[in-house]
Amino acid sequence: MNRRTLFAALASPGLARHALAWAPDRPLRLIIPFAPGGTNDIIGRQVAEGMAARLGQSIIVENRGGAGGVLGSEMVAKAAPDGYTLLLGGSGSLVINSFVHRRVPYDPVAGFAPIGLMASGANIITVHPGVPARTLAELQAVARRAAPPLNYASSGVGTTSHLASAMLCQAMGVELEHIPYRGTGPLLSDLVAGRVQMFTNALAPMQPQVEAGTIRALAIAGPTRNAALPNLPTTAEAGFPSVQAATWFALFATGGTPPERIASLHAALNAAMADPVLRARITEGGVDIETSASPAELSRFYLEERARWGAVVRRANIQAE
Repeated sequence: MNRRTLFAALASPGLARHALAWAPDRPLRLIIPFAPGGTNDIIGRQVAEGMAARLGQSIIVENRGGAGGVLGSEMVAKAAPDGYTLLLGGSGSLVINSFVHRRVPYDPVAGFAPIGLMASGANIITVHPGVPARTLAELQAVARRAAPPLNYASSGVGTTSHLASAMLCQAMGVELEHIPYRGTGPLLSDLVAGRVQMFTNALAPMQPQVEAGTIRALAIAGPTRNAALPNLPTTAEAGFPSVQAATWFALFATGGTPPERIASLHAALNAAMADPVLRARITEGGVDIETSASPAELSRFYLEERARWGAVVRRANIQAE
């Protein structure tokens, strides 16, 4: 089977179902550890629909928000390890949260069985236009001589936006004042008004303000430039290659789920992600499709992310209240 034929087979629900080593005999459920309506919810529901067509069973989506993802994650970690309960895990809800909370009611490694990546979106570093900096090097110089210190906003203590800015401060060797908010909406209003000076966040909700010139984008914290803002350099191009802050989304099962079931779920996930209609719907939301060649590849990535973000949290001494 050549590559083109294989891609067509993966995209086809009927062909993909016959290739699965394990066929579930009852509906599955996907726990999304956030309230309905956000990016996690949108991606999760679309992927659940695509996977259900390949598995031959419906996937019931349950939103279990609370504690930044801890409550929903706990449900999956403590479920029967049979492959019927899945988690939409992410960089914030599953990785960062387990470091900023003093205790989580599960083992963040052994409690989950990685299945595969779905998508990711790099964060962009922005400032209010009143900050006299158009590059990260200029921002570093301004921050070093600022008195009082510059400030940066986040959508909450321990969120990806908080840790991404802390990572940038560490790379620049500067100290900035952290101003946490409860969500992105009021934060953006204050950034546009100049009441806060810097914010690092996913591209999609920031793009209208960047294009309007009400905030200024300095760099994208990812390995490649983004087609939506092709002139925006990466942090590596700007001289700070260690600043990599993508918000990613992946599928996990309960730790101890049999490998053949994980393999079938991975095949169904990648088959769904190969569907051009599903891909278009997800990328319209401002994130990029990113899949794993195997569950083992996601496992390696997950452990690398834990090591990287854990070091950031420890150096910044960040703890959720």
